[in-house]
Amino acid sequence: MKRKSTTHNIIHLFILLSVVAFMSCKHKKADLEGDAPVKVNDFMAAFAPLTLPYSVADSNINAVADTVSIGHNVLKQFIPDSVIEQLIDAKKPFKIHPVGRFEKEKEIYLLFNLVQKEVIQQVVLVFDKQNKFLAAKAILSNEQDEDQYTHTLSINKEPTFTVSKERINASSKQLQFTRVGWVFNSAGIFMVVVNDTNEDPKKVGVILNPIDTLPRKNKLSGEYLTDQQNFISIRDGKDANSYLFFIHFEKKEGTCVGELKGILKMADDKTGIYSEAGDPCIIDFNFEGNDITLKEKGSCGNRRGMECFFNDTFSKQKEAKKGKSKG
Repeated sequence: MKRKSTTHNIIHLFILLSVVAFMSCKHKKADLEGDAPVKVNDFMAAFAPLTLPYSVADSNINAVADTVSIGHNVLKQFIPDSVIEQLIDAKKPFKIHPVGRFEKEKEIYLLFNLVQKEVIQQVVLVFDKQNKFLAAKAILSNEQDEDQYTHTLSINKEPTFTVSKERINASSKQLQFTRVGWVFNSAGIFMVVVNDTNEDPKKVGVILNPIDTLPRKNKLSGEYLTDQQNFISIRDGKDANSYLFFIHFEKKEGTCVGELKGILKMADDKTGIYSEAGDPCIIDFNFEGNDITLKEKGSCGNRRGMECFFNDTFSKQKEAKKGKSKG
């Protein structure tokens, strides 16, 4: 009886050790720096979930990356060589360190640091939900070129990838900036949706109103403004319940700019809404007397700066009466 119990315990011990050995093999971390094939799930798992919004400056770009390294032979299993050649100077040794991963309805975004000697670039890769590679873009670098600017990358929840270049002008003591923002679109490319600067003399103070010359005969049509840099133009739409509009505003001493052109659909005599299929940006309009009040409800980050919103009240401007021509 004792011998049977001992044999039984040995069998249990053997099974337990086999299970432990199997689990150890199953959960063994993939070698991301070697030459062996790596499963796509192991590659994706190297990128920890990243919470948006996200922001990093060129001065601390190195601090946000993981210590894990991904080798060239692993990277090229998932990204075409032609894309890698565009990102990497093949003459210099390099390291790749994951920063994080976030997902949208149709895409997976991987963010990593590409390190070549002292130069660090932050790069985004885009995959579809079947882990097929779609696109790559280098978006931020710590290479200053002695331009005396601070460079910052911001990613909002949409996501829009906005790179800001800022400095204080030594003579005027005013903030100088240039901001460029990209989104990955349905055509499979990164498209510029923000291109704003106060440094180009040709652009400073010049606001192009794309609907300025359109008819303004309907009741609510006209110019609503607080000043020349903060206004909304309302023009006649296809019927009495729709209007074309163009909004432009400049807040925080001109450092936060927003623009939006669209169609306003009236719900009743005093309220309307901007809402387009596939566009997360939604704005409520309320007309009261000679004033129009805007309230941003959806996410309109593609059309404005990161720290300002389409929440404003504008007053209708009286149209100048045209004088009769003297014969």
